[in-house]
Amino acid sequence: MTEQPAVRPVSRRGLLTGGALAAGGTLAGAAAVTAARPAEPKARPAEAVPVAAFGSAVEPFHGARQSGIATDPQAHAAFVAFTLNPGTDRAALGRMLRLLSDDAARLTQGRPPLADTEPELGLLPARLTVTFGFGPGLYAAAGLDDRRPPSVADLPSFRIDRLQPRWSGGDLLLQICADDPVTVAHAQRVLVKDSRPFATVRWVQQGFRRAAGSEPGRTQRNLFGQLDGTANPKPGGPLETAVWVPDGPAWARDSTTLVVRRISMNLETWDLLGRPDRELAVGRRLDTGAPLTGTAEHDQPDFAATGPDGLTVIPDFSHLTRSHVTDDRLKILRRPYNYDGTPTAEGHADSGLIFTSYQADITRQFLPIQQRLAERDLLNEWTTPIGSAVFAIPPGCPDGGWLGQQLLG
Repeated sequence: MTEQPAVRPVSRRGLLTGGALAAGGTLAGAAAVTAARPAEPKARPAEAVPVAAFGSAVEPFHGARQSGIATDPQAHAAFVAFTLNPGTDRAALGRMLRLLSDDAARLTQGRPPLADTEPELGLLPARLTVTFGFGPGLYAAAGLDDRRPPSVADLPSFRIDRLQPRWSGGDLLLQICADDPVTVAHAQRVLVKDSRPFATVRWVQQGFRRAAGSEPGRTQRNLFGQLDGTANPKPGGPLETAVWVPDGPAWARDSTTLVVRRISMNLETWDLLGRPDRELAVGRRLDTGAPLTGTAEHDQPDFAATGPDGLTVIPDFSHLTRSHVTDDRLKILRRPYNYDGTPTAEGHADSGLIFTSYQADITRQFLPIQQRLAERDLLNEWTTPIGSAVFAIPPGCPDGGWLGQQLLG
């Protein structure tokens, strides 16, 4: 048998001086990363879980703002993007959005739509929300480009992108979320059938988080095992400032914008990293989510703190450093979902993150963060954006109204 070369750990100084970053931003090789198995995490003490009626829980559909944004994230989601048919003009868009709004309103309240062929599947809403997003093409089809938010346009090209058309773009988006996957599947089928005279399905991305009630109040974990969303703006003033458009004409007030990025995770090479190197790449402890200079998830990171080697404890290339924002007005609301497709015949995972970011203005808030990440985030070694789309999220509608009425009506 051929003797296998020894696996050498990556030193902190090696990471800082580019030992793990070959020219062009690729790994120097599996032999240059730590293969140590992390310490076994401590088990949580058993807790009594109260019985909850998840199936009958209801989220509002009508209101000044759409649900599914500030809503506590549900366990399952389907993001469905459509391409409008040629000739779908402003009047046709109005008819489509009336139909979609009426059926979505009924489904979210546990009332089957009038033409529902499987009405029994519509009786358990499980906190169902249906959030409507308008892509640049919808404004063009309606002849209303002057009402499109300026930041709702194709994102600039980033060097880390490997975008695929099958996960990108879209004229209309329906974000369908619920705590039950059957509820999501049924709502998706009903709403896709509604759209057939007006549009074709461009792409569907289905994702999941922890099961409803399993970790109440805890931050979502992605499939790298890291907490995802720790730095979200807090409910109240910070969230208001970051997410919602406070004024302007009726079609803009109480609106927001959405970026959807499909990010493939290379779990096979991530598995080769030891725990210390994973935490250096993230800038946080994987077990608690605390910054490397703190002890609890929401501790403020100290980017100036240095260790015995004279290097900063939180590296400049860490995801935490590159994504950090202190001004509440410039933060983004992350509402991500994991995806996990069919492995290859060799057993390699097809897994990643449906990254969704809500903010009042994409250009002012999302783009600066994304540009910093594209320049030097070490996590780029194990992640690849393969899909990208942007949408305006119009204001909500009153009972008896329909989504988009302020824009098209």
